[in-house]
Amino acid sequence: MQAPIPYSPSVETVAPDEAETIRELVETLRGIMEVTAADYGHAVRSVHAKSHGIIKGELEVLADLPPELAQGMFARPGRHSAILRISTNPGDILHDSISVPRGIALKVLDVDGERLEGAEGRTQDFVMVNGPAFSAKDAAAFLKSLKLLAKTTDRAEWAKKALSSVLRGTERVLEAVGGESSTLKTLGGAPNVHPLGETYYTQTPFRYGNHVAKLSLVPISKALTRHTKEIVDTRDRPDALRDAVDAAMLAGEGVWELQVQLCRDPEKMPIEDPTVLWDEDLSPFTPVARLTARPQHGWTEARAKQIDDGMRFSVWTGLEAHRPLGGINRARRAPYRASADYRAEINRCPIHEPASVNLPSS
Repeated sequence: MQAPIPYSPSVETVAPDEAETIRELVETLRGIMEVTAADYGHAVRSVHAKSHGIIKGELEVLADLPPELAQGMFARPGRHSAILRISTNPGDILHDSISVPRGIALKVLDVDGERLEGAEGRTQDFVMVNGPAFSAKDAAAFLKSLKLLAKTTDRAEWAKKALSSVLRGTERVLEAVGGESSTLKTLGGAPNVHPLGETYYTQTPFRYGNHVAKLSLVPISKALTRHTKEIVDTRDRPDALRDAVDAAMLAGEGVWELQVQLCRDPEKMPIEDPTVLWDEDLSPFTPVARLTARPQHGWTEARAKQIDDGMRFSVWTGLEAHRPLGGINRARRAPYRASADYRAEINRCPIHEPASVNLPSS
């Protein structure tokens, strides 16, 4: 196996029109938030607005990691309180029969080290989706997809349900002949799977101390893996995913592995194109930490109010040792901040990085 490539700022290549693209991204996302805030009388996230799970856990950094994996916050074994937010990607609050990709945001507390510029507190965020590759090659393609998604905001929910059903059928046909469409899945063609049985991926690369890596969160306890590929029945159940997550978390302890895939070949494992799958034969995902959540409510109104309104999750909240890399990650920085600032302004609820995890028990 090749040695991991060394990190340096030169691994990134900035597109000449990137600043303008990011400006348009901020405008597009703000447009989504203005529409939904007018509808709900309350500001929600421009993407991943609806939470389906809010879970308290503990992240244990594993001992005796090899030097290439003992990097950044994983350099030394230890335990950290953590918050896990499970969501789906639209910027409006939809009936769960409109099936779209699942997302997980993990916030790890009490993390020491040099912070990224503008990253408050002592937390490290990881934002992931249940698919290994991103749907857009670069920021310009991301903007095009986002504008397409923005056009579906504030449309009649019955029409979205019908569209989702059609797209799911189309996606099944594509997969049956060996293909798939990330666009169809984003628009409502994703299978309506149980969120706790899924493996989640950063999709984009990050600095990993002296190296570069992608990360994944993999369910390993029986309480989670029993739900892998399980289709949730959403008929006449607008919040079926919340019910499913809550029941599963009350029934048993959830355990995930946080795994790392080091970049070992900059040509076959590119930094600037997250649509390219990094070959696991060249560099397998390897565990560096374990996330454990004791039996608890998986979602409650009180938890949602506290976390959905009072907290942000951003790939740009964390350590310099885990700096987000590539055009998609660079394009996330200003929009993430603008989204959080808009919610804080409209809802009159300050957003800050937590010093401890004190979620309501019910």
